[in-house]
Amino acid sequence: MRKFEKISYDQFKKDVVDDMNIYNAYKLPIRKTKNSAGYDFFLINDIVLKPNEVLKIPTGLKVIMNEDEMLMIIVRSGVGFKYNLRLTNQVGIIESDYYNNISNEGHMWISVQNHGDKELKFEKGNSLCQGIFVKFLAVDNEEFVDTKRTGGIGSTGK
Repeated sequence: MRKFEKISYDQFKKDVVDDMNIYNAYKLPIRKTKNSAGYDFFLINDIVLKPNEVLKIPTGLKVIMNEDEMLMIIVRSGVGFKYNLRLTNQVGIIESDYYNNISNEGHMWISVQNHGDKELKFEKGNSLCQGIFVKFLAVDNEEFVDTKRTGGIGSTGK
C-alpha cells in the first residue's frame, strides 16, 4: 500500500500554525496526468525567497509505502528551469519507516534555495516539488542493525 496523508492537527499546530481553516484547506499530492511519474506537492502558505535565501517549508504531509520502496522528492523541472530554485539536499529520500516516527509523525519538509538573482514569490497552492515512488534493492549478504527509527530528518545518521 502507498498513500499520502495529512499529519494530525496536533502535529500541524506544532510545525505550521494553529488554524483549522488552513489545515482543512491544503491538498494531498496529485499526479497531473495519467502518465506523470511525480505527485505534485502544494504549498500550504505563500512564500517569498530572496536571492541565495534558504527556506525550510512544511508540507503537512506524511506518506505510507511498502518496505522495499522510497519516495524521492525533487524540484519540479519547470520550477528549476524558470526560477533556478533547488532543494538544498538536491534529492530528498523518504524511507518507509519514516512514517509515524515518534518525533514528528513522519512530517515531510522541503528545504529550498533561490539560486537566482531575483526575489521569488510563490502562492499557497503552487507546486514547487514532486514525489516519485521508487522500488529499491538490497544486497543479499547484508548485515544491518535491526533498529526502529525514532526520529525525523537525519535520525539514522547518528
